[in-house]
Amino acid sequence: MLKKFTLKNYKNFKDEITIDFENIAGYQFNTDCFSDGIIGKMLIYGRNATGKTNLGRAILDIGSTMFGGTRYASNGILLNADSKEDAAMFQYEFRFEDTELSYKYSRLSNQELREEELSVNGKSIFKCNFGLREYNFDNLDYIDAETANIERYLQSLEVGEDDEISEPKLPFLRWLISNVALKNDSALIRLSNYVRRMMMITVGNGMQYRFGRLNQGFYESLENPEHLKDFEDFLNAMGIECKLVLKKLPDGQRELYFSHEQLVPFYENASSGTLALAELYRRLVPKVWDASLIYLDEFDAFYHYEMAENVIRFFKQKYPKCQMIMTSHNTNLMTNRIMRPDCLFILSRKGTLTALCNATERELREGHNLEKMYISGEFEKYE
Repeated sequence: MLKKFTLKNYKNFKDEITIDFENIAGYQFNTDCFSDGIIGKMLIYGRNATGKTNLGRAILDIGSTMFGGTRYASNGILLNADSKEDAAMFQYEFRFEDTELSYKYSRLSNQELREEELSVNGKSIFKCNFGLREYNFDNLDYIDAETANIERYLQSLEVGEDDEISEPKLPFLRWLISNVALKNDSALIRLSNYVRRMMMITVGNGMQYRFGRLNQGFYESLENPEHLKDFEDFLNAMGIECKLVLKKLPDGQRELYFSHEQLVPFYENASSGTLALAELYRRLVPKVWDASLIYLDEFDAFYHYEMAENVIRFFKQKYPKCQMIMTSHNTNLMTNRIMRPDCLFILSRKGTLTALCNATERELREGHNLEKMYISGEFEKYE
């Protein structure tokens, strides 16, 4: 699991910001917000333009670094506009059973790394400084990767060096995973399996419109009566009383309906909140996607506050091992009924992230009304 993430000089985050998933207070309630001593369910509040979406994109940056692929098309300028530093820094610290792993790198741009370092159990495995062309691969044997053909990798870095437009430097970790036969219990295999299953969903960015015939794969899964019943039960648990029917049309396409005296097409008639719930279900249900970490940006943008609470309860029950970071403007969720002060965070305009239990001189307890304290300005210093 991800136990700490540190970021610096990325977009609106000029100074260093850290999410420490091991920083747990001694509360004895809502322990289902945690898994193996690490925060598993986190809720972040922040005013508009504080960088909640940027924070999610930063956390997911490791995926495109390790495996390539298209980076966020709207990622725009990478570096903080007020900083004189020439690179953004990302550091991820993971715990996989008895193995501690740290992966740190800095970016000059969306395409180009400046430095890269991997450490396992406190031992530096490799370190690359692409700008200075300084490399250290002395401890690859510690992760049983001593067979890596380092000369071939270094040769790949020289390709295009003499051209007017040089190719971006290939991250060594990406090359290592692709070119070395690793053991199944290797720390890099566990890291790869985790990072490949990290995902981000932004509800407030048109997610509710990506439905209908574009999701025939989802419809196919609902042909299984148990899956259709599971989806129906989910909606009912969210307070949407309905019965669903899936029909196969003459052209071979499938269509989902609300069951009444006359069938009512689901996606053309459901409310925006119901559609948002349907999309969350489609992408999060374990039968469809086995995620390791999910960043849910404005997850409750279309929900009544009671429905939003039900969604969080569903997440805690259905995904106890999955780390979830949720962002919201809904102060009704700032409550000890479903969360707790060390899992509720405020993201400030200055780019700082503070847990509620550290945002006041009071000793917060289960009986405190956190929403009332927030509205009255108790935590205003950290906004």
